[in-house]
Amino acid sequence: MTHDTSGRSTGAAFSASPGRSSPSIRDHISDRWRSALLIVASVVCGSLGWSGTVLALPVAMLFPALWALSPSRMVAALVSAGYFLAASRGLPQGVANFYAADLWPGLLLWLAASSSFVAVHAVAWTRHPGIGRAVRYLVAAALTGLPPFGITGWAHPLTAAGVLFPGWGWWGLLATAAGLITIMTRYRPAAAIGLGGFWLWSAATWTEPKLPEGWMGVDLELGQMLGRDASLEHHRGLIATARMSGSKGAHAVVFPESALGFWTPTVARLWHEGLNELEVTVVAGATVIDGQGYDNVMVAAGSGAAGILYKERMPVPVSMWQPWLRWTEQGGGAQAHLFANPVVEVGTTRIAPLICYEQLILWPVLQAMLHSPDAIVATGNGWWTEGTSIVAIQKASVTAWAKLFDLPVVMAFNT
Repeated sequence: MTHDTSGRSTGAAFSASPGRSSPSIRDHISDRWRSALLIVASVVCGSLGWSGTVLALPVAMLFPALWALSPSRMVAALVSAGYFLAASRGLPQGVANFYAADLWPGLLLWLAASSSFVAVHAVAWTRHPGIGRAVRYLVAAALTGLPPFGITGWAHPLTAAGVLFPGWGWWGLLATAAGLITIMTRYRPAAAIGLGGFWLWSAATWTEPKLPEGWMGVDLELGQMLGRDASLEHHRGLIATARMSGSKGAHAVVFPESALGFWTPTVARLWHEGLNELEVTVVAGATVIDGQGYDNVMVAAGSGAAGILYKERMPVPVSMWQPWLRWTEQGGGAQAHLFANPVVEVGTTRIAPLICYEQLILWPVLQAMLHSPDAIVATGNGWWTEGTSIVAIQKASVTAWAKLFDLPVVMAFNT
């Protein structure tokens, strides 16, 4: 009796074991494949969404769905890393160009820059689906859009609002945020169809933002010499360009970041005299040195006066902004005026100035929009981005924000 019972028990246990283990193995393999596909999809999402084509920006809105579908916190971190690293893929080459070095410093900086984005999204992830997960993502989106994490908060999906809802302003931003929340719930298919419809309609009716009336942007192709050539000949050439633009009806001419080099009383007087008796104002990039370091600025020069118009709120971290130098009382590096002067006036026009790096992150734009500017003025010195899509991404981002708030925009870049 004991033997039979034991035999039956042993046999039952033996026959049941494969039945219990097989689904576990299959589930494990299924999760591995699912995780791999999510990571690959996040890389594709980051690459396509941030290709430099403005109408492709809504692809970035798939990232929250991929993050939400991750089966574990580790996979969520890898999905976040894949998206961010793909979106910022031009950084290693750009750093190598800037420092005339090999790719290793750029690769290390690339990985370091992704750390805050990945950490925030990894911590925010939860295995429990539903509205709680969506709220957690919204918190992560807010953290990566605002300082301190937002200092490296590139490739923010909310940038797509200008493509999906052009002219909607803050309502468009809220609608995009609502879409990001919904796409992480069981209503994901309906959200995808709805957002896809807005995307197709926008693409079919798309028009580029207009220039502000009477404004003109001047692109330069002076490479790394821009900002380093302090010769009288260089300044006279730019003044001649400004005068020519004024003769064509422009009353405001914008030159790229660093166009005027170091801004000194001598340079200010040169520009004041060069534009004498002309009804034209030049807005151009320059550098102002003080005892603590330097400021990356826009100056306004005309026949009436010449002076500093705007101090950059967020210079490029590491290559320009080096706060540890001040913490160690060494001094040097560009100064960050985080929440200062979001809107400035040129004549009767209130402009939202965005210099280079500020075009890639969220909060400088949104802070400026709170003050209802009349136009956006975006400048950059992108000689170091050769071989990458960084300048194209900057322009796409600025274009999207201009379309969202239905503002004219003038851009001026050096390559």
